[in-house]
Amino acid sequence: MSHPTFPGTDRTFLPVNLGGNPFGWTADVEASFAVLDAFLAAGGSFVDTADMYSAWAEGHEGGESERIIGRWMAERGNRDEVLVATKVGKMPGREGLERDTVMTALDESLDRLETDHVDLYYAHTDDDSVDIAEQVATFDEVVRSGRARTIGLSNYAPDRLRAFLETAAEQGASVPTAIQPRYSLVSRADYERDLAPLVAEFGLAVFSYPALASGFLTGKYRTEEDFAGNARGGAARRYADAGGLAVVDVLVEVAQRHDVQPATVALGWVLAKGITAPIASASRPEQLEPLLAATSLQLTEADVRELDEASSSF
Repeated sequence: MSHPTFPGTDRTFLPVNLGGNPFGWTADVEASFAVLDAFLAAGGSFVDTADMYSAWAEGHEGGESERIIGRWMAERGNRDEVLVATKVGKMPGREGLERDTVMTALDESLDRLETDHVDLYYAHTDDDSVDIAEQVATFDEVVRSGRARTIGLSNYAPDRLRAFLETAAEQGASVPTAIQPRYSLVSRADYERDLAPLVAEFGLAVFSYPALASGFLTGKYRTEEDFAGNARGGAARRYADAGGLAVVDVLVEVAQRHDVQPATVALGWVLAKGITAPIASASRPEQLEPLLAATSLQLTEADVRELDEASSSF
């Protein structure tokens, strides 16, 4: 599989975007460093995080993931080897996309990441209280200041996404080069119907999440008993309740044909659909192998068709 070019640069990268949400949450500093080291050693380079990771955990305030990534880059001296994306808009105390909020949040992110710039800076979610023209001006200022190489949008409704792209182009401002939408075998409709046409029209890079649907697409959930006692089972159960176990059955069959793990096929399907790089997380280095294997998996047209048919209700 060819390596895509990172938005706004001539730099290529392995098409797996390592999700930083476990760092400081389900992975402590030592485990996080081990995952990051292994990812880089395997040829990976693109790490995704957000200022609010992991504010949802008891006793956390947000910024935990950024701090660990920043410390890792500083201790390893590898900032130039790593592509870093972070996000603004959902950090407790820094919610929304008002200009001053964004500027303050960005400076705080850079401080935690121990760097003077991020390679991709996302609006984590739209802020309906801020006009698109104002958002465009704010993110243009971010790029012009050199604190972000390029910008992206996550969780925008199609009409607001189009408005941002068109307004930025009309004003000669920095135009978003990437989006981060929800897209997987069990979450297809919104992206394929509403966002894929915009991606094609505007030439956007796509870094989709959650590629493994909260672990549902790893193949470990096959029966009702598999959900019991699993901390992430609640998040995965909703896919089973919607008929997702039939998708997993086909996923496992395709994986067995290729002698790979189901997670590899789940990511391989997303890549076969033209996604630039799916976002996938790991709390331990050994969890990386099936994720990275997706970049060399060659699904057949029949494989993709079977998976399409099995997941058509999603």
